[in-house]
Amino acid sequence: MSANRRDFLVRLMQGATLASTGGLGWAYLLRQEARAQPFALRPPGALPDDDFNAACIKCGQCVVACPFDTLKLEAAGGNLPIGMPFFEPRQIPCYLCPSIPCMKACPTGALSPKLKNINDSRMGLAVIDTENCLSWKGLRCEICHRECPIKGKAITLETHPRQISKHAMFIPVVHSDACTGCGICVRACPTTEPAIRILPHALIQGKIGDHYRLGWTREDSITQEFDATGAAPTIAVPTNAPSGPVKGSAADYLNGGL
Repeated sequence: MSANRRDFLVRLMQGATLASTGGLGWAYLLRQEARAQPFALRPPGALPDDDFNAACIKCGQCVVACPFDTLKLEAAGGNLPIGMPFFEPRQIPCYLCPSIPCMKACPTGALSPKLKNINDSRMGLAVIDTENCLSWKGLRCEICHRECPIKGKAITLETHPRQISKHAMFIPVVHSDACTGCGICVRACPTTEPAIRILPHALIQGKIGDHYRLGWTREDSITQEFDATGAAPTIAVPTNAPSGPVKGSAADYLNGGL
């Protein structure tokens, strides 16, 4: 066998080995992608999942721009797609920079430039574990309420009777219309494992359905006469209406025994 032919066969085998190894590696990465969990908390202004995954090029510019080192990229072998920017609020939450530097650094619009006010971001929704929350246990805590950057809107306090004494319990309540999902409450929670977590909206919130009609929330021709005070509506009575039962009528028959 000539040297040229031998070299050709060696290189051919090397190429085949390299290709098979690369294929196995790629298949492993695809399996990791398929098992990726949808629990990632993404930066402010992130598009919906499908749009974000299509637009994000995993460049890491948002990570570099974050002044608090909140954001990081998922490494190979993790539970999220490789290179996805995310944050873990128990370690470092999003501190809601008014200038939104991570969004401005995004070159593809995966972090939508339509977000103008950081308080309008919806990275997730806080959920309270009522079985382990100190306030729900009857202890004085309310740290999540005090630390919330949108105090009085995203998290409010309700007073509940303690039942064993005359003192009240101060219960934190999360409001989805104001919660940004920043995770500052998670970071501040004093329990060993946080009794408040941030999760994607789709995993928490239901949908009432379009076929339900909440008349008191609408202002249209159907509900314009609705009186929220509960007063009975005025019904016009015809001027020629009889004042009593008419003889020989069904009404007279039904009232005959009265």
